[in-house]
Amino acid sequence: MPLTPLDENPRTTAPQTIGRLALGSFLVLAGVSHLTFARDEFRAQVPGWTPLDEDTVVVVSGVVEITLGGAALLLGRRKVAVGWLLAAFFVAIFPGNISQYATHTDAFGLDSDAKRGVRLLFQPLLVLWALWSTGAWRRGR
Repeated sequence: MPLTPLDENPRTTAPQTIGRLALGSFLVLAGVSHLTFARDEFRAQVPGWTPLDEDTVVVVSGVVEITLGGAALLLGRRKVAVGWLLAAFFVAIFPGNISQYATHTDAFGLDSDAKRGVRLLFQPLLVLWALWSTGAWRRGR
């Protein structure tokens, strides 16, 4: 039976492994901050058109970030699948970042359209970081 792109565990370089572990750590910290000390800041980023209340979105996204971050840290044998899930997550939350820019919402020190615009440029880099650091980009081609 042939292996699918998600079944294989491609070798990654030391910089890729460090990148995956750093991204996983960042996500766990971000998820914990959703549930604790930065909860109000994250509420401000939830678009008004979201069908759920702001706190539910913040809690669920925090739990998802902790789960994905933990997977990046602990599931090295499944790193390709984790990489694709991380990339999908970063794409899924991008509308919230666009909404923050479009509605001129201040949060996390992003108190100008220029700062919010620069942040938008970093979201695709997170997608690329997830795919590169897990070997998913190379394996998925």
